[in-house]
Amino acid sequence: MVNVCIVTGYGINADEELAEAFRRAGGWVRSHHLNDITANPGLLANYHILGVPGGFSFGDHLGSGKVFAYLFRRHLQSYLRSFVSGGGLIIGVCNGFQVLVKSGILPDTSQDWQQEVSLVHNEGGTFVDRWVRIRANPNNKSPWLRGIGMLEVPIRHGEGRFITGGPAARTRILDGNLWAFTYEGENPNGSEEGIAGITDSTGRILGLMPHPEAFLEPQNHPRWSAERVSPAACERLFRNGIEFVENRETR
Repeated sequence: MVNVCIVTGYGINADEELAEAFRRAGGWVRSHHLNDITANPGLLANYHILGVPGGFSFGDHLGSGKVFAYLFRRHLQSYLRSFVSGGGLIIGVCNGFQVLVKSGILPDTSQDWQQEVSLVHNEGGTFVDRWVRIRANPNNKSPWLRGIGMLEVPIRHGEGRFITGGPAARTRILDGNLWAFTYEGENPNGSEEGIAGITDSTGRILGLMPHPEAFLEPQNHPRWSAERVSPAACERLFRNGIEFVENRETR
């Protein structure tokens, strides 16, 4: 059985959707409040996948994901390093993506958890709530992306514009094929290179701004009654994580 830990608490509000996505993919899912994880980081050893959901953690009062990221760095850095080096997978969606980049977990090209990229206010200056198309990078060998082409997914964020810390970081992302998804046809928030998600160099850590966990039923789609739409590609992403662990455990 593949065990999935979903982080909850302090303004996280998409935890049930992320948990349901992994349940449908075949995982055994349990949610833990951030306080419980920081008080007992060793519980991560019981899990194969860690999910950091979307929401507005700590109200985004000091910047989206910033407080959550600080707590990750202060209390969980060594445990998360061991978790990933041992083959564990991490996914962060929207606010979870913001947490991962601001804690330095992503992309972590120098292996020192120094922040290299960020997610800042949308270029248009407004909150964006709409559906978009994103395309997976075929040259990124992340297990999360296996068999993934294009996804149609909702976005809902005010601070989703992906930026790098400078030319060197940008080059590492692009040349290392660490970008996982780019917006297709439009760039809804002004992200550099249209980047919608990235991975670390192992491919086992994925962060993205759009919400694949929010499209699990055809009826979730705004055009479901007029068009034949399918959530299969979104479901595939979560199933990829489960299958990666299953295949590793049976070797």
